[in-house]
Amino acid sequence: MPPDSVPRAESPRADRPVRRTAWRVVALGAALLVAGVGWWTWRAPSVASEQHTTGSSPAVIAQSGETHHSAAQANTLAEGEATAAPRRFDAPPCWQDLERFNAEVTLGTFREWAAPLLGSGDALVREYLQARLAELIGRDAAKAGEVLDWAREAPADELEVLLSGLKDSEAVHLPQVAARLTAMSLDASLDAERRTGLLLALETQRHFEPAVLTRLTAFAKDPSSGEAGWVATRTLGKVMAEDARRTGEVRPYLDSLLTVSAESPDEQIRYLALTMPLHADPVLDAKSTERYAHILTSEGSEDGRQAAAHDLSLAEDKAHVLELYAKAFPAEQNVCVRWALFRFAARAAGREALPVMATMALVDPRFQPTYQDFERIYASGVVDFERVWLSLSTQDPFGCLHHDE
Repeated sequence: MPPDSVPRAESPRADRPVRRTAWRVVALGAALLVAGVGWWTWRAPSVASEQHTTGSSPAVIAQSGETHHSAAQANTLAEGEATAAPRRFDAPPCWQDLERFNAEVTLGTFREWAAPLLGSGDALVREYLQARLAELIGRDAAKAGEVLDWAREAPADELEVLLSGLKDSEAVHLPQVAARLTAMSLDASLDAERRTGLLLALETQRHFEPAVLTRLTAFAKDPSSGEAGWVATRTLGKVMAEDARRTGEVRPYLDSLLTVSAESPDEQIRYLALTMPLHADPVLDAKSTERYAHILTSEGSEDGRQAAAHDLSLAEDKAHVLELYAKAFPAEQNVCVRWALFRFAARAAGREALPVMATMALVDPRFQPTYQDFERIYASGVVDFERVWLSLSTQDPFGCLHHDE
């Protein structure tokens, strides 16, 4: 049975989605109530501070039209405050609105009811709306299609909620919904911001057909794609990782990402395309190895060359990769790229890389202490690269690691 057709286990209770959202409402309401109490706590000392600063009795700060108290009356009032009944706090209005919203909203009324809540600009409210919309859509293709209709003309703040709700719904994986979402993501008549949101929702997919890969690749490397091109590149990588996990299929996605890595004029998009394969750890065949080898020596960005060195450590032919590293090291002038070539040689071939690493340390004496560190660790019997890496005296001898490897 194909992976996509594996039956989904049904919830034992039909009302569980509503209960989950009700829990979110309670949690959100409690947060808003605490915020209201915090506001009063912050306000009350300011009044006391004002009294202390001016040296006035309560009579001085009484509202216009109130009778001024004598000093004795003021003292009596001050003593009475200590035994007065505690103040009562009402739930904030938006908490009451959310409770009613959760109980009564339908997909047909969602946009109308959500509009005033979206106007608050509150991130917690927006998160609730996304979760509630996902539950309203459920596994219903027609409802998902209606939300996609709305997404064609919805303003930016509403669009984010609509597409996030769709992304989290069960219906997003239904063939007809996936096909329409893909078509809209690749619709050149839509503005870039709208396409960016659609592409983010498209990350949920488990497989792309060759025709979709071709169009996504062309869009990702298009000079005019901008931020949407960056998201399209990430979408390629995310779906590749999911398809690899489910079926082991990586080659078509890897070819697409290599094309973007080599041909996009945008440095950030090229770098992203070089790093996305690392989420799937594909074994590189000879053709992919040569394409990454070309990027290693031709990429203008130092970060991109470091990423290409990392990609090459996944190659099937370890001896050939060591040759590529050894050839690239003397010609490379950036110490951080050299550090990538040096350490990924060990990652690719383990202790078999020591002769190549020794030569690198002769070319650049700054690497001598680190080479001796690697040599000592391998001599102790440690061979697993992760353990070797953690056993080094320092993982960042040249101050190059700005982010996690």
